[in-house]
Amino acid sequence: MNEEQALHRILALTRELNDHNYRYYVLDRPIISDQQFDHLLSELTGLEHGWPHHTQPDSPTRRVGGEPLEGFESANHATPMLSLGNTYSESELRDFDQRVQKLLGRTTPYLAELKIDGVAISLTYENGELVQAITRGDGNRGDVVTANIRAIPSIPIQLRGNDWPAKMEVRGEVFIRRPKFEELNRRRLENGEEAYANPRNFASGSLKLLDAMEVKRRGLDAYFYAWNQEKSTLGDQEEMLNNAINWGFPVCSHNSGAGNLELIFRFIHSWQTKRESLDFDIDGIVVKVNSYADREELGHTAKAPRWAIAYKYKTQAASTHLISVDFQVGRTGAVTPVANLAPVWLGGTTVKRASLYNEGEIERLGLRLNDRVWVEKGGEIIPKITGIDTSTGERGREAIHFPQTCPSCAAPLQRLEALHYCFNSKNCPPQQLGLLEHFVARKAMDLNSLGKETLELLWQQGLVRKPADLYDLQHDALSTLERMGKKSAQLILDGLSASRSVPYQRVLFALGIRHVGETIAKNLAKHFNSIDLLASASLQDLTSVHDIGEKIAEQVVSWFSDSENMLQIERLKRSGLQFSAVSENEPDSNRSQKLMGLSFVVSGVFERHEREELKSLIEQHGGRVASSLSNKTNYLLSGSDAGPSKLEKAKALNVPLLSESEFEQLIA
Repeated sequence: MNEEQALHRILALTRELNDHNYRYYVLDRPIISDQQFDHLLSELTGLEHGWPHHTQPDSPTRRVGGEPLEGFESANHATPMLSLGNTYSESELRDFDQRVQKLLGRTTPYLAELKIDGVAISLTYENGELVQAITRGDGNRGDVVTANIRAIPSIPIQLRGNDWPAKMEVRGEVFIRRPKFEELNRRRLENGEEAYANPRNFASGSLKLLDAMEVKRRGLDAYFYAWNQEKSTLGDQEEMLNNAINWGFPVCSHNSGAGNLELIFRFIHSWQTKRESLDFDIDGIVVKVNSYADREELGHTAKAPRWAIAYKYKTQAASTHLISVDFQVGRTGAVTPVANLAPVWLGGTTVKRASLYNEGEIERLGLRLNDRVWVEKGGEIIPKITGIDTSTGERGREAIHFPQTCPSCAAPLQRLEALHYCFNSKNCPPQQLGLLEHFVARKAMDLNSLGKETLELLWQQGLVRKPADLYDLQHDALSTLERMGKKSAQLILDGLSASRSVPYQRVLFALGIRHVGETIAKNLAKHFNSIDLLASASLQDLTSVHDIGEKIAEQVVSWFSDSENMLQIERLKRSGLQFSAVSENEPDSNRSQKLMGLSFVVSGVFERHEREELKSLIEQHGGRVASSLSNKTNYLLSGSDAGPSKLEKAKALNVPLLSESEFEQLIA
């Protein structure tokens, strides 16, 4: 492919992928599969890598770029982000209607929208391009989080069409969908980590992260509901929502349509129960005057607009008896208490179990068996006990004792910070099964034919105890198992065969080394490009890798010093799994040694390259990219607007500055 053909294909792919994003996030009508989308994105990434100067400003590959931030700047909102007045009663909503009628001297139609339980955000677009994103802050001034907002795939970087205002400020809510949140929490609990409290706090905390790549991995979403515009350029809220959709903004499709207050009440009542069917959290309904001219006439107080109010739903809670407490063992050996409750109807489902997290939570609540407790649904994997219901005056008598030994294998438990652990991982059935489930997971070896029930069956039959045992399975033994059959057996074997091509970084993640998640596995695989190099690495070698602290390094060294683990590696090697980043038989022709042994920090804006491209070039030529300067740094590759603190630190450490042109000469 020559350069002209590459440019033509880059332009076509950029348009096509942006259109698919619009169909997926805004219209909710995708026309290709996720796998097909990823294939097209991979093709575009490869072309842009070969011809970086042809990368388009609105390329979907440019959502995340640059190094982690050192802090957030703050900026003023063009107009204050006012809070809404709240009400929990229909009578107060009628009072709101009376105030509106009195001020206008007539009735006016209302429109009701779901009140997303997320984080308010304000975006500024100039000539259709996203230039700034600011959190609510104190309403007048907030944190600039533009890089993090660009990492959210549903938010347009370049608007569609051409009839948008030259400059406008758009407002909406950032949130995380419940299935995604529950999946993240499930994985945290499996890894012995504390669950995130609720989706809203998670979304808020995510926007305050200093690394946009981590924000991207968290899977946030957004809906938009307002923009600031010159007086009388819009007729009403319905027109605004339609325009927003046409320009590429995701908009919540659930609203009442303009109507009188009785229509609004029917909308509020219907979503009182229907909200459980949503895959995101709402905490009420926002009632707005539909007409923009009427809004202008109504104005606002110092704190809130006079033309809108939030009707808040009461927190969903129920009272029931705490019958008993189970203690579950996760993959990492963390022991988690789970309350068994007398069945109670809550939020559209019957609740029988609730999380207690750890011993400290039991002590904080002061729980005893047979206490009557309050249970709430707040987005967790399972509901949460929030307190003791003292209205009856009765209390349970039996204290809840956290076990001193593992409830599965009877090994002694050790308390580390808030959690208790069983460290008998080799002989503790839940930990061994948990490791197998982790090994076959989609982001690890991707063995979707080996679900939890199948793994438990193989375990019960004594066919599998460790991951390496999976590759010893035979068709005859599998096909005779209960509910298996020849076809299912062959699917398992085909999946195992295909997994032999899974890249090294995912195999490393699949091993289940404590604290080595997807990102850490990728960093380790990049730095130690074979399992043998990683196995022989010292603590000092490991802590020199980006994002690897002493705690992780100690776990890695400990894991590879175990003879049984090394035996597993040898068996998996013989089974044909990938344990090196580059095949020894096929050297990477794109890789040189020109920067071997050199460490770089990249900062600033460059004329001919994006920062991620420069980092990729450094690694292609054998160099290492670090996020922060140290006495081990050889060069600060510095563009315009490089961070002042980095420049100052480079001077203090005598780290030479390298321009974009000098870098190009270095690798020429």
